[in-house]
Amino acid sequence: MTAPILITGAGQRIGLALVEHFVANNQPVVMTYRTRYAAIDALEEQGVHCIQVDFDGAEALTRLEMTIRAHYDSLRAIIHNASSWDCEANNPDFNQLFDNMMRIHAKVPYQLNLTLADLLLASESVADIIHLTDYVVETGSPKHIAYAASKAALDNLTKSFASKYAPNIKVNAIAPSLIIFNQHDTPEYKAKTLKKSLMGIEPGCKEIIRSVELLLNSDYITGRSLPVDGGRHLK
Repeated sequence: MTAPILITGAGQRIGLALVEHFVANNQPVVMTYRTRYAAIDALEEQGVHCIQVDFDGAEALTRLEMTIRAHYDSLRAIIHNASSWDCEANNPDFNQLFDNMMRIHAKVPYQLNLTLADLLLASESVADIIHLTDYVVETGSPKHIAYAASKAALDNLTKSFASKYAPNIKVNAIAPSLIIFNQHDTPEYKAKTLKKSLMGIEPGCKEIIRSVELLLNSDYITGRSLPVDGGRHLK
């Protein structure tokens, strides 16, 4: 049996698109979600193992690890997509905001990479860990300070884990800027955002899917961050 790919935070948007891509290509997937969207029902009907996890909970990681081990003896990859795009303007409790950002973007991947390493090593081929970071790792963000710091921590974990697990597990990051707009984004916001990149488009989740496939199929790339930003750094 083909070892599954574990994807965190896959109930919507990029995570959901990745799950649907792998399902369509007969790659087993186990995914986590926080909020049960309608798409979860459809995925379960297709045989996808969907696990409800709130990473804010003290025992969430322990329960997730136990669930994974109860069902699987190996993993092909872990894709860390779970994220929260929170900001200081909406959170006057800066202490809690910083802890929350670091927990979801750094502590959760850190712990899962350590505790599930033996399942990755049990894969029949070289396994992969992929961190979804952000363009702001390079620039910081005055409006999302804690968020940017936590994504930068995740970027650094990419380098440390790549060194630790080579050559049996490749560890890389993908750093997107705009991929898809939210439903509530205004035409004015969309126009302003599109001007920030050289390509000037909303590329869609296919760009992340292609990036993930590049890393999964590579025999040589590790410890790197793949920018998916439309040349935004040159604007």
